[in-house]
Amino acid sequence: MVLKAELHNHLEGTASPELVKRLASRNSMSLPSELFNDDETFKWTTFLEFLKAYDLASSVIKTPEDYRDVTYQYLKQCAGQNAIYVEVMSSPDHAAMAGMSYQDHLDGIVQGIEDAQAYFDVVGRIIVTCVRHLGPERSIEVAKQVVNNPHPLVVGFGMGGDENAHHLSDFSPAFNLCHEAGLLCNVHAGEMAGPESVHAALDHLPVKRIGHGVRSIEDPELIQRLIDQDITLEVCPGSNIALGVYSSFADHPFLKLREAGCKVTLSSDDPPFFHTSIGHEYDIASKHFSLSDEELTGITRTSLENAFADQKTKDKLLARL
Repeated sequence: MVLKAELHNHLEGTASPELVKRLASRNSMSLPSELFNDDETFKWTTFLEFLKAYDLASSVIKTPEDYRDVTYQYLKQCAGQNAIYVEVMSSPDHAAMAGMSYQDHLDGIVQGIEDAQAYFDVVGRIIVTCVRHLGPERSIEVAKQVVNNPHPLVVGFGMGGDENAHHLSDFSPAFNLCHEAGLLCNVHAGEMAGPESVHAALDHLPVKRIGHGVRSIEDPELIQRLIDQDITLEVCPGSNIALGVYSSFADHPFLKLREAGCKVTLSSDDPPFFHTSIGHEYDIASKHFSLSDEELTGITRTSLENAFADQKTKDKLLARL
């Protein structure tokens, strides 16, 4: 069985419908029936509907214990699929909307990571993210929270949300604040927006990785720029198909990006929303991209080499390969 690593998932978006319902019950909350399909999966059609469903499902995570359980359950699932390293992207904005402080949300996630490592030997780290469509002023507030509350398991700063809201240059102050504090950075680009969004990320933000970035394939000059600047792409094929970025895996540019010389990795993004998992993403690469176990292990190696964890941790994980 191939050992795996994941660099791109949204922690709040990893909670299964069953766990969301359990947390709602724990917190005496009622959920609208339109959040779920008849088969108990999350219900959405367009990208904006997905964001709305995501926010609604995230609203049930209201205590440090809830964040611990979401984190622990996800890392347990990943470990069961032979993942040895997982970076989770947390959202203090969603925690704040649920009435939680930054520190409480962080404490819960850290407890989940520590418990999962103790029980399942899976290593977890945290990338704290701001939400693009909430605006640049809010991103600075999140960045200040990160910088003023350092923790060894918080290794990065990033941004998700609607790629077409605001311009990436508007978020330079937030990213620079975290970068200067020693955190590595990533950002969503080149998925719902085109290759120009990846250029903007490289022009204005101190990023080492691009979340998704698949539409870079549309611009040969950008491909060369990614290679020259040693940028890693956090590719999530299952998510791209679910969101309609590509109509089929045959149309997906994963292999073209890889063959062009880009650093590509595999991740699940928001697994229960897109009917996937880190194990399923590796299965997709095996079945639809015809990658061998040796090549898949190479993908894991790329993920670990370009993880945001400290070098000692990365060396230990790479030794397991």
